[in-house]
Amino acid sequence: MVPEQYHRLMIEPSQWVVRWAPSIRPGGVVLDVACGSGRHAKWLAQMGFEVEAVDRDLSGFGEAPANVALLAADIESGPWPYEGRSFDAIVVTNYLHRPLLPRLVSCLAPGALFIYETFAQGNERFGKPSNPAFLLAAGELLDAVKGRLRVLGYEDVVVGEPRPAALQRIAARRE
Repeated sequence: MVPEQYHRLMIEPSQWVVRWAPSIRPGGVVLDVACGSGRHAKWLAQMGFEVEAVDRDLSGFGEAPANVALLAADIESGPWPYEGRSFDAIVVTNYLHRPLLPRLVSCLAPGALFIYETFAQGNERFGKPSNPAFLLAAGELLDAVKGRLRVLGYEDVVVGEPRPAALQRIAARRE
């Protein structure tokens, strides 16, 4: 049996995404990177956005709403599947591939929002991920957008819900 806190983590959208999604252009196109089971793609679709959802493995996604386009792609070692495209928002949670950060920032349309939340150094005391390759260093998300986006919100925090974790979160806008 899956404990309730872990079940919520798998199906409910991140509160960081919920907080910043109203700042996305209404009806805009959102890219959900490493979408996993689709908790954000499905929620954003319900909010009226057109969603592009990409992941290496879409087997856990289930049925996609009409306004969600699914793409199975290896964005770490394969070609970038959205070459020449721009988005009104890009959402990334619980995923880190550092070489992809500049590409994501460059895919934001003017006025677009970058919503990113993932594990930070210090998370190793709570469990996985514990490998430093998958944990952000202090200020790393700020550095990734410095001089390119205007930071609207940033946190480097330890949370207790939906499970204990060390996180960094950023919401930033392309001017």
